[in-house]
Amino acid sequence: MHARGLSIAPLFAVAAVLLASLTGCEEKKAAAPAGAAAAQERSGGDEILFGEVSSLTGQEATFGTSTKKGIALAVKEINEAGGVLGKKIRVITYDDQGKPTEAAAAATRLIVQDKVHVLLGEVASARSLAMAPIAQANGVPMITHASTNPRVTEGKDYVFRICFIDPFQGTVMAKFAREELKLEKVAILRDVRNDYSVGLANFFVESFTRLGGKVVGDQSYSAQDIDFKAQLTALRGLEPQAIFVPGYYTDVGLIARQARELGIDVPLLGGDGWDSSKLYEIGGEALQGSYFSNHYSLDDPAPRIQKFIASYKEHFEEETVPDAMSALGYDAAYIAADAIRRAGSLDGAKIRDALARTKGYEGVTGAITIDGDRNAVKPAVVLKVEDGKAVYATTIKP
Repeated sequence: MHARGLSIAPLFAVAAVLLASLTGCEEKKAAAPAGAAAAQERSGGDEILFGEVSSLTGQEATFGTSTKKGIALAVKEINEAGGVLGKKIRVITYDDQGKPTEAAAAATRLIVQDKVHVLLGEVASARSLAMAPIAQANGVPMITHASTNPRVTEGKDYVFRICFIDPFQGTVMAKFAREELKLEKVAILRDVRNDYSVGLANFFVESFTRLGGKVVGDQSYSAQDIDFKAQLTALRGLEPQAIFVPGYYTDVGLIARQARELGIDVPLLGGDGWDSSKLYEIGGEALQGSYFSNHYSLDDPAPRIQKFIASYKEHFEEETVPDAMSALGYDAAYIAADAIRRAGSLDGAKIRDALARTKGYEGVTGAITIDGDRNAVKPAVVLKVEDGKAVYATTIKP
């Protein structure tokens, strides 16, 4: 693993030049795949380069550090098994600090300067949306392991994802609330500046209403807010039976504590952005009885899942179990290697075509099939927070 810091100013200049090419004429677009050609130039070497963009610092730093560990474990296993096409994989990682502008700069640097063969990242949809046009314009295959907003892959045949998308995740939680919990009235509290949160909230509202439920209130906040009592007080007066909070773990933990302080004792519902050990540190007992959708369950006895958990704890010498971001990063690296092996080449177009043909890949996060829109078709699990940890509740299939 190769990790380096990022100098912002010069990278912004590189990113600006490249991004300018994306909005220009067809001739400029035709010139852009120089990144793919540059990557192809490395095919005669003894390494395959994976470029990783992750939030190793910033408000959602656990997302990036977990992903980095998952990718590192997969690459270690692949290399120990002989590598791919007779070559070892090396990962170059840049920290985007949780910022879309930094994610774009990192993607540009990985493609133009480091000449990676495959781009891995990001967790957050807003940051993947900043990276995806750069990968597309340069003809470098990109796999986001956890960005669930549909726009990430739309219109970009070099961009793939191995997680489910927001319309499905929103439907999962709406269906669970309506049919499993038998709820009739639910309120929404969304991060209005977060593409992921807004998209998930919209799809939940659409599905819950279609299933006969009623959304009695819809309040918003912005990431890094620390006081949510005005919004929660407004929702309390509407007497919802649950509050859907599709935010990230830092905000959700604070929201849970303040909701209980205001006497709101209904469960909170959410999505995969909740999954971090920090959630329980911040939210504590206030999260008891809440539910969120996720990509896998630690309780699943499937041998491939239990093997991953054991290998992770052994390799990193940790008692902490891997969260979903680690599992997704692990699957993304394996799927990239599998596509290169099936392509028999490091040519970007051939890797892209192999990724598009991925069908029934048995990953830690489920059997993954890539559909015609380059999105993964796979089930979701719903987890319940009990005694400071997430336990399996149910599985919802597409």
